[in-house]
Amino acid sequence: MTKTLEPVHTSDELPPSTSVVIIGGGIVGVTAALALAERNIPVVLLEKGQIAGEQSSRNLGWIRKTSRHAEDVTLAQAADRLWAEMPERIGSTVGYRQTGIMFLARSQEQMAIHEAWHQSVASLKLDSQLLTPGEIDCHVPGGKGSWKGGIYTPSDGRAEPAIAASAIARAAVKKGATLIQNCAVRTLSLSAGKVAGVVTEKGEIRCDQVLLAGGAWSGRFLKNMGVSLPTLPLICSVLRTRPMDGPTDIAVGGPDFSFRKHQDGGYIITQRGRLDAPITLDHLLIGWRYLDQLRSQRSSLNISFGRAFFKDLALARRWGATNKSPFERIRTMNPDVNPALNQDALSNLTAAWPVFAQAEVAEAWAGLIDVTPDSIPVIDHVNAIPGLIVATGFSGHGFGTGPAAGQLAADLLTDTTPIIDPTPYRFDRF
Repeated sequence: MTKTLEPVHTSDELPPSTSVVIIGGGIVGVTAALALAERNIPVVLLEKGQIAGEQSSRNLGWIRKTSRHAEDVTLAQAADRLWAEMPERIGSTVGYRQTGIMFLARSQEQMAIHEAWHQSVASLKLDSQLLTPGEIDCHVPGGKGSWKGGIYTPSDGRAEPAIAASAIARAAVKKGATLIQNCAVRTLSLSAGKVAGVVTEKGEIRCDQVLLAGGAWSGRFLKNMGVSLPTLPLICSVLRTRPMDGPTDIAVGGPDFSFRKHQDGGYIITQRGRLDAPITLDHLLIGWRYLDQLRSQRSSLNISFGRAFFKDLALARRWGATNKSPFERIRTMNPDVNPALNQDALSNLTAAWPVFAQAEVAEAWAGLIDVTPDSIPVIDHVNAIPGLIVATGFSGHGFGTGPAAGQLAADLLTDTTPIIDPTPYRFDRF
């Protein structure tokens, strides 16, 4: 995780019962806890490690509508509003700024993808606009890149992953939620096939409903309950520079780099064109579901077979309520940084904007992304287990849409009018 992640002080006392248990203390889980507490619904959030210790503090902090699937844009629009309201809502900054996001095209083929997306969302009346090379130079001066054009959405923005989920978690506690860290949920307690509680490493909590927001761990938890949810892991390596003069506050994604301003004056940089894809057993079991993605994105994946496969294989895929679970064996998923990818990103960025030659690296980290076959999350009831709702599989977009996803999950839990139409996120589409 980034070393700037703000810690959250939480309870150590496990209550005997509550209305809702949330499994997972990432951005979606803590936002759902906040929404439930604001509705005076008793809620207990259980995190196996540290609040926001995994992908919710390791992502790039982008809050975007640009280049999302058209059916996913409505959730992103709702998130824009919630991010803007969040500081007043929780009485604390989350680092949110509406500074815009821009994607660049080096070839006509890349530009055609942006044009096709722009056309696909025409009915949504976004403020996205196609850019000429000259307009790119005006928005992001000092560049030396040869661009065919780009796409820019001024209403997109950013927030700070190192502080956002932590601030929301503290607000949820103030409003009545109970949060407990270092407490893994091993399994669900069922009565007549319905949720009756959760069994944790510290004991059992009786409850009426459970929200599973466990990120990349959700699939393993569900498999142990006899429920299949296809997700596969990708690893993104990231670096943060020390404070420096840069070309813009706009977040910019090129074909083989991206950068955005950090709150301390440095920049968050990654190799946008390459992700590590370590093979796991799940690739052999469900990889056929991803053939379309593999065909279109093979060039952007560093597929490897090695230590990650055997480390994953060593974790149990079936266990009982009295057994130590995989979530206790690995409190925080901490994948290795790929220094070569980070250096490649910085080199590519420097070639496009020479000012980054002065960049000094302050830290680097990596995060594991859980990807669904269609890159759209699941936010829905699990019909096989009444009382269980899942919000997971965000495919690298969870931070940006987190506040809206958490509120949608809370709406489903309380059977109230949902913040947006949940149909694109139904569980049974797989």
